[in-house]
Amino acid sequence: MPDAELVVQIKEIIGELPTYGYRRVHALLRRRAKADGIPPPNHKRVYRVMREHGLLLERHSGRDEDRRHDGRVAVDRSNLRWCSDGFEIGCDDGQKVRVAFALDCCDREALGFVATTEGIKGEDVQDLMIAAVEARFGQVNRLPHVIEWLSDNGSCYIAADTKALAREIGLEPRTTPVRSPQSNGMAEAFVRTIKRDYVRVSPRPDACTVIAQLHGWFEHYNAVHPHRALGYRSPREFIADQTTT
Repeated sequence: MPDAELVVQIKEIIGELPTYGYRRVHALLRRRAKADGIPPPNHKRVYRVMREHGLLLERHSGRDEDRRHDGRVAVDRSNLRWCSDGFEIGCDDGQKVRVAFALDCCDREALGFVATTEGIKGEDVQDLMIAAVEARFGQVNRLPHVIEWLSDNGSCYIAADTKALAREIGLEPRTTPVRSPQSNGMAEAFVRTIKRDYVRVSPRPDACTVIAQLHGWFEHYNAVHPHRALGYRSPREFIADQTTT
């Protein structure tokens, strides 16, 4: 593929995903080449072309280095541990959207989310738990095996009704203090990704507009977003590869 054609493809990708660096751009180019049945460009070439045309991101990634996670939340198989947390999105009109989500700690797929302009309550977390179970196992009354549910000590997570429902459907609630070896670093990394790659580059005039975009953001993250820990595959690509293997 000539450099000129490669530049066009790169510009198409970063036109839609302006926060992507060369590693994730290369992952999407590789995915496109595989679908077209042609050899993918080398990642070094992608870096060179992006550098020569001023398409690289600035070196600073926006991470807060003082909040680096040092524990091991990841597990070796899907459906052993799910983690949950929440975040807030500010709107131009002053409204705030609060979102709670659940992730699988192996394949990183976002299993579901709830959103509100109020605070996240225990009932919201209970709805999220049920949505996560149905996303993986369908409409079952109880999971086929116990799955850990990792969260912080927020009142919506430690409420008696929330814990009771969790155990009733086969989840084992696990709460962890901030900065402990088992702190919820994976959920924090997911929040950084959503805010950097989706929230920051999308219109946020009001809460209705933000809430309407959430499903698309989560679907893109699951199906398209290349994840470094997954070999620059999306969560669903990783799941498909594991299933095939």
